[in-house]
Amino acid sequence: MQKEIRIPEIAENVSEGTITGILVRKGETIKADQDVVEVETDKAAVEVPSPFGGTVEEILVSEGDEVSVGQAIMKVETDEEADEEADEDADGDREAESRKESREEPAERDETAAPSEQKAPAAPSTPSAPDVPASPATRRLARELGVDITEVEGSGDGGRISAEDVKGHVRDVQSRGGRAAGGEAARRPGGGGERREEMTRVRALTAERTTTSWQTIPHVTQHEEAELTAMEEFIERTAPRVEKSGGKLTLTAVLTKLAATALRVYPRFNASLDEEAAAIIYHSRVAIGIAADTDRGLLVPVIRDPDQKSVTSIALELGELARAAREGDLGPDQMQGATFTISNLGGIGGTSFTPIILPPQVGILGVARAATRPVHTRRGFEPREVLPLSLSYDHRVIDGADGARFTGWLKTAIEDPFTAMMQGGR
Repeated sequence: MQKEIRIPEIAENVSEGTITGILVRKGETIKADQDVVEVETDKAAVEVPSPFGGTVEEILVSEGDEVSVGQAIMKVETDEEADEEADEDADGDREAESRKESREEPAERDETAAPSEQKAPAAPSTPSAPDVPASPATRRLARELGVDITEVEGSGDGGRISAEDVKGHVRDVQSRGGRAAGGEAARRPGGGGERREEMTRVRALTAERTTTSWQTIPHVTQHEEAELTAMEEFIERTAPRVEKSGGKLTLTAVLTKLAATALRVYPRFNASLDEEAAAIIYHSRVAIGIAADTDRGLLVPVIRDPDQKSVTSIALELGELARAAREGDLGPDQMQGATFTISNLGGIGGTSFTPIILPPQVGILGVARAATRPVHTRRGFEPREVLPLSLSYDHRVIDGADGARFTGWLKTAIEDPFTAMMQGGR
């Protein structure tokens, strides 16, 4: 009996990915639960197991192919006596996929088909928004990007507009504004020995999401500086205790604890915006994403409930997440659900930067490299290490005064944590 292996639901809100490895060969005998392909998503690299055993008859994908949940990737010849329950599960998956396809937009025309088989593009028209053939999700994307959907030319049957049509329209508008000139110049061959490299799945999705964030969220960045003497003394005093537990006490670990406390003092920063309902959603739990620079690109593993954990526990968890990020072992669940993010570039350099918010969050804290500055003390000006802080926040949710209070609280907490604990919020 021949069965198909399909891409399962990998994680919440993940519907597609890229095949980065084929782990079996045609004609190979495989077992149930044996990994057959590796898929990279914006969340993580995961292996897809076969739900049944048998002989691989046909491999339907290649490395580099884009795949979506429910898509068939292999055909396997199984035993005629195979478990009927597995058959029923597969049938249910196919029915669910069929229902999904019936709800989705029609596929865009195949550019490789013969000219006689291609659909002619829809004639330009200017219908009213309610009459435009587009799904609710596509309309919402257009609103988020500030696009008048009646100005978008649809590539689907009957001029139906897809999400890619909306994004292409944005690119065209940007090109007409002069941005395309540089892109065209980059694509023209030159004498500099340039090379072309396809964007990885992580890089492409990072580009898409940061562009959407920058275009749709009114960013404001509040800058502050904190004197590090007390913090350095705390780390030096506490580090041996953390090392005995198997971890390393870093500035990021301490900042994660302080930021978690600040989110409790100022809960508006631990929130998200429901734009359609014009409502602010305050989260009951704190979860802080820690931006990590890896060979695969920017990954953001999450520390959950840091407000309820000791600095030692946070340091141990950060070390494990950093190792998993470097080795590509982060699971999708380890990069979901953050309510706030910290991006620490102090180990690389820079005096300050403007971090981009990761929606649906409304705030992100950027940390640059500490520098020696003259600081006025009771004994006059003395050289001290000063840490630059850059807090970007969504101005639709947070006012400038709140941004200043938040960074002011962090400054006090870094310089004098006991005093910070005595301060209230709003």
